[in-house]
Amino acid sequence: MTPAAITTRLAALDDATALADIVHSNREALAPFEPERTERFFTEAGQRDVLETALREHEQGVTVPQVILMDGVVVGRITLNGITRGPLLSAGLGYWVAPAFHGRGIATAAVRQMRRVAFEDLGLHRLQAGTLLHNVGSQKVLERNGFVRFGIAQRYLKIAGDWQDHVLYQLIAPNG
Repeated sequence: MTPAAITTRLAALDDATALADIVHSNREALAPFEPERTERFFTEAGQRDVLETALREHEQGVTVPQVILMDGVVVGRITLNGITRGPLLSAGLGYWVAPAFHGRGIATAAVRQMRRVAFEDLGLHRLQAGTLLHNVGSQKVLERNGFVRFGIAQRYLKIAGDWQDHVLYQLIAPNG
């Protein structure tokens, strides 16, 4: 059996339908890891709104919103956000993969590709990512990609309606 081809590419407005299908059908599974969402978020129009904002921020140079594809089919999102230039040269990294595709190395491959974008294409010095304390799967994805745990941020993000602690990870550019 041929291994699946995992790729990422810049998100497009045309991805709204596929993303809406994923977030709608996986709403309960994703809820413990996400901020509270409006009903519109789970629709094609809501995903189009999300993509329009992300693509506008991409034009401003502060975000790189990508979709994750397995054999050409959208299965998740990965984003560099909060891109800061100047002496910091840093960005945050966020990602998710539809639960039906967990455990297949998809997120690990997508993070590897986004590392290349961050360090080679954008010339960044540092990436940072955070996970909920209990999200061991995501922590393993980061560690497989060379990220180093450097702390706990208390009450870091409001997830599932509560301010929750996060494990923080960083990765410094290989030539940095």
